[in-house]
Amino acid sequence: MNLIDFILHVDKHLEVFVQTYGAWVYALLFLIIFVETGVVVMPFLPGDSLLFVVGAMCGVGLMSYPLTVSLLLAAAIMGNQSNYMIGRYFGPKVFGWEDSRWFNKKAFDQAHAFYEKYGGITIVAARFMPFLRTFAPFVAGVAQMTRSKFTFYDVLGGTLWVVGIVTVGYFFGNLPWVKLHLDKIIWAMILVPGLFVLAGAWRARNKPA
Repeated sequence: MNLIDFILHVDKHLEVFVQTYGAWVYALLFLIIFVETGVVVMPFLPGDSLLFVVGAMCGVGLMSYPLTVSLLLAAAIMGNQSNYMIGRYFGPKVFGWEDSRWFNKKAFDQAHAFYEKYGGITIVAARFMPFLRTFAPFVAGVAQMTRSKFTFYDVLGGTLWVVGIVTVGYFFGNLPWVKLHLDKIIWAMILVPGLFVLAGAWRARNKPA
């Protein structure tokens, strides 16, 4: 099983995991969400699609909705806090890093431009945007955003993201049409927000000084 297969068929893989390992699925999901939001070199892990599928699994009784939401919200908030602290620690030194296997400076610069334009609300909006979701709290730390302000946006964005998408999955994830076209829905959840990020980065790059 490769990463792309896991992302596109996360419903099937998670269902097998639940049937095989039971409650350990909560630990796995906590780890995925924490790492995806908390480690700046891990922006490729599933986020929106994972939350949606988990909500659908809660809807058919395979998982507990209250426990799932509580754990994943904690993971999302703690992950952002970790990423923020990493950014504050390394600070401006990151701007001198070259492209490498582990750090994409171009993606970082795009996130920085988006952050500079939209300010603190980026922390909330980025929750719904793959890749930017991982870089935004890191950039906030690099930019020395105050801890109290960052925490406010972190909790707000994390709540809207986790509770919102899990709940949508809970109510709509098991509809026949949704289950039939789930792979296309997952692609849309990845590509559509990504297009907004690219458009914002392009406008920021071409805006006159």
